[in-house]
Amino acid sequence: MTTLRRLLLALGLGVLLTGCGYNDFQRLDEEVKSGWAEVLNQYQRRADLIPNIVATVKGEANFEQETLTKVVEARAKATSIQATPELVNNPEAFQKFQAAQGELSGALSRLLVVSEQYPNLKANQGFQDLRVQLEGTENRITVARNRYIKTVQDYNVLARSFPNNLTAMVFGYQVKPNFTVQNEAQISAPPKVEFGK
Repeated sequence: MTTLRRLLLALGLGVLLTGCGYNDFQRLDEEVKSGWAEVLNQYQRRADLIPNIVATVKGEANFEQETLTKVVEARAKATSIQATPELVNNPEAFQKFQAAQGELSGALSRLLVVSEQYPNLKANQGFQDLRVQLEGTENRITVARNRYIKTVQDYNVLARSFPNNLTAMVFGYQVKPNFTVQNEAQISAPPKVEFGK
């Protein structure tokens, strides 16, 4: 009789464990790490382009030094944050990383807008090639971030859904932070449009 009980207990545990979601957590956690690695890869690609852009722009004698300085400082700040896989599990560190990358994006945007005022830069083929590469990299960043957002969403839904939330609690799977909009209050307000009289 005890052999039958053991067999039934083992069978019951096997059935319970197949529906606990443990393997799904493993799969989605690896997908989140992979997605994060791709985001970092694209941010690194952008960071690697910046010195070439700055060097090309410096060749324009009258170019605004303040704009260049802001780009260089923003790049230094963004690349100084240690972007480890554990960063995705630390909401505070994740937000700092996201803010630094947002600052770099803003500084690069200002640089490209200001560069439009310099005919020599507009005519410089090397600068135009770097600009195209940078725009392509920004698009790749957007795609990588969107994939990452979707993967984190899938993971978080699993971690918060019953009965998988019990597995998450037992094995310590926490909800992961995701990318957010930095200026949510600004973009949620409708723009003011005034027509001249």
